[in-house]
Amino acid sequence: MNYTIGVVGLGVMGSNLARNIGRQGYSVAGYDIDSEKIHTLVESAGDDIPIVGVASLSELVKILVIPRCILLMVPAGEAVDNVIVQLKPHLEKGDILIDGGNSYFLDTEKRSKVLEEEGFHFIGMGVSGGEQGALWGPCLMPGGDRMSWEAIAPIFRSIAAKAEDGQPCVAYLGQRGAGHYVKMVHNGIEYADMQLIAEVYDFLSCGLELSASTLHEIFKEWNAGKLQSYLIEITADIFEKIDEETNQPLVDLILDEAQQKGTGKWACQNAMDINVPVPTINAAVESRILSGLKEQRLQVSQWLKGTQNKISGNSQQWIEAARDALFASRISTYAQGMALLKQASVEYGYSFELGEIAKIWRGGCIIRASLLNKIMAAYQKQPNLVNLMVDDEFRVELEGCQEAWRQVVQMGISSGIPMLALSASLGYYDAFRSKRLPTNLIQAQRDYFGAHTYRRVDREGTFHTYWK
Repeated sequence: MNYTIGVVGLGVMGSNLARNIGRQGYSVAGYDIDSEKIHTLVESAGDDIPIVGVASLSELVKILVIPRCILLMVPAGEAVDNVIVQLKPHLEKGDILIDGGNSYFLDTEKRSKVLEEEGFHFIGMGVSGGEQGALWGPCLMPGGDRMSWEAIAPIFRSIAAKAEDGQPCVAYLGQRGAGHYVKMVHNGIEYADMQLIAEVYDFLSCGLELSASTLHEIFKEWNAGKLQSYLIEITADIFEKIDEETNQPLVDLILDEAQQKGTGKWACQNAMDINVPVPTINAAVESRILSGLKEQRLQVSQWLKGTQNKISGNSQQWIEAARDALFASRISTYAQGMALLKQASVEYGYSFELGEIAKIWRGGCIIRASLLNKIMAAYQKQPNLVNLMVDDEFRVELEGCQEAWRQVVQMGISSGIPMLALSASLGYYDAFRSKRLPTNLIQAQRDYFGAHTYRRVDREGTFHTYWK
């Protein structure tokens, strides 16, 4: 029997994607350097799912339908290159390799070029949805050779999550590293959204001294409204979980030290490279780095004292204000992410359709949210929208939330609650709407110490002044 697709790397994501593909009726051959993972995959598939395990890459290649389609689900970086090197002697021109890991988009660019020159086809595909998404319906973000993608697209359309309107959450996004670029921005938004939620949690739990059970009810209610999203849904669930040993809310027992795998950092670095401001994503990454300084924070907390003010006033009003502040900050964050995609499309020749990207993010992925329906509609209506915040509907939403947004940030700061992401989101909104920023002074300073010159508002040309 010849198999439709091979999967290399049978960790949680690889094995679950293999089972998902097999469940749709496509035959799958799986390989991993860990023979136990091969055994586990075949055993979990049972007799009803057409999956076989193989002992080597050469054996995998031999039993695949030509042109061969091989999905790589190995850790980003050197591991991807090593597997490609090991596979190439067994491949033929026209075979298709798909990198479904969290690879850096510039690495995908390089691999695409090299493999194309050697006669192979390469697809860099972002995969989002975690363990359960991979098994039951992920969001897929492919980029690379278009003809090769169309040849294998039926497989991945069949396993992708379906949005509420039944549309599969997968679309061809552009040449070379386009898919991994979109996944990188997705993860940047994910970092930001998680940090915003965490800061609102801090505001409500420390500032208003609300219990985990009360927070569960608040987030559950929020998930039924305009904040509806996967992250709000799981946050509500988290507050409900009680530790069996201590009978305390489990969230209160978790060390406040967040980890990261690098994709959020990449988004920030690339945004700097192509001159796109993403302050909320920056704040989220910086907050994770700060959280990792646990020992230093414990020491410094003994020396640096802040305000001990508690939030006063009507608790219900503050809860509603926090909801609006979170919603407005989320709009600001998406505006930053879409602006980054828009500029990258020009910079790298990806030809992104922002409405299409919002469309596939509506299901399967970690940042799936009802808000994405409105984002999709905004870009379908105006593909060249200068910024998401100026869309008619979002502009009205931001104006409606603005007073609460400012009050929450002000009260949080007055109470000594760190608000890096919430304040960055508001700062982005204020800076973007400003006709005039104080950077005229910065240009004067640069000219003073470095003769960097400046332009004037009242005449054309470039000027330099001897300031003293």
